[in-house]
Amino acid sequence: MVRYRYTVAALLAAACAPIGCGPSGRVQEQSIEVKENSALDQAKQYLNNYSKGQALGSEVTSFTYIVEEVRKTDPARAKILEQGFAELQKPKAKTAAKAKEMLKQLEPKQTAG
Repeated sequence: MVRYRYTVAALLAAACAPIGCGPSGRVQEQSIEVKENSALDQAKQYLNNYSKGQALGSEVTSFTYIVEEVRKTDPARAKILEQGFAELQKPKAKTAAKAKEMLKQLEPKQTAG
């Protein structure tokens, strides 16, 4: 009787084995393009997090790089970032309020058309 159980179990396992092998054929490859964040977008992400109450962290070390990258394309916004980031790093700075203020200053200016 024991031998019969082992035989049935082995046959059942052998019958179920091909089910888990998946579809036969070739897997289709796909290329996914990942868009790099601009320095201004990165700064806005940080400021958005600060405006929600997140404390400054190790990303503070990248502030100078962000300002320099933004300066290449938009010197006016780079100046806003440079001054704002300096204020954010001061002791007892009101981080959330300052971050919200900076985000408003960085918004694109709408012109009458």
